[in-house]
Amino acid sequence: MKYIAVFCSANDLEEKYTKPAKEFARLLAANNYHLVWGGSDKGLMEIIASGAQEGGSKLIGVSVEHLKHVARENTDEMIIAKDLGERKATMLLRSDAIAVLVGGLGTLDEVTDILEHKKHGLHNKPIVVLNTENFYEGLKVQLQKMKDDGFLTKPLDDLIYFADQPEEAITFINEKLMR
Repeated sequence: MKYIAVFCSANDLEEKYTKPAKEFARLLAANNYHLVWGGSDKGLMEIIASGAQEGGSKLIGVSVEHLKHVARENTDEMIIAKDLGERKATMLLRSDAIAVLVGGLGTLDEVTDILEHKKHGLHNKPIVVLNTENFYEGLKVQLQKMKDDGFLTKPLDDLIYFADQPEEAITFINEKLMR
């Protein structure tokens, strides 16, 4: 079984964000993937974990010392990292693919960090962004500007993929992991 790391918000969000997240979690489990996520039992993180677990996926949570009070108790494994850098590194190490759902500054930090590692050839795991409600349109434009102006030395398609729907995100992961 393969593991998908999911970076997303721990905030309670509107249905326009939670509904696609629930569908992504359902598809993750239906496609026989397990979940590696930030370990929180709040907000979108809780929705992803519950949906994956209900579908039969194993859960590996990676929380941090200052957030362990909101860590999910019912997991197959819970890792408490010393800081956010260790958390990102552990999630990357324990996963076969990365999915980015809506989130705030922490999620933005996570996606740029794993992209930088991929740019330098430190991993070659597929990265898909679920661009719910065009949430990441600004990031897409910024990355294209970086590419156009010579700041990225690899084609964007080699680094990241933006999906509009959960089904498209899972299809991308399936295609990349079947190679």
